[in-house]
Amino acid sequence: MEVLLISIGGALGAVLRYAVGQLLRETSFPWATLVVNALGSFVLSAVVFGVSRTDVLLLVSVGFCGAFTTFSSFSFQTVNLWERDEHKRAVLNAVGNLFVSLGAFASAWLLVT
Repeated sequence: MEVLLISIGGALGAVLRYAVGQLLRETSFPWATLVVNALGSFVLSAVVFGVSRTDVLLLVSVGFCGAFTTFSSFSFQTVNLWERDEHKRAVLNAVGNLFVSLGAFASAWLLVT
């Protein structure tokens, strides 16, 4: 049952991640990755601090958030910006993902607790 919950959450997260990417087509800055990481941080925080049921935690935190958020794309995009000599955008992407995601996590924590 646990694997099924994680699979369902992962499928939903992956499809929604793709939809956000289509909605926010990549420009010179990877906005879609920043948005999914911030939203995923908010959702993860809300679920972790607001829900005690293991099944919901598996579905949402491991499954959905695991597939929806993307550290690998964030890392690749930051290095790619740096290699294209877009150093300011690379630093902005790295710092932006960190602080926006932490802010989203903290916001959900404050709302839930």
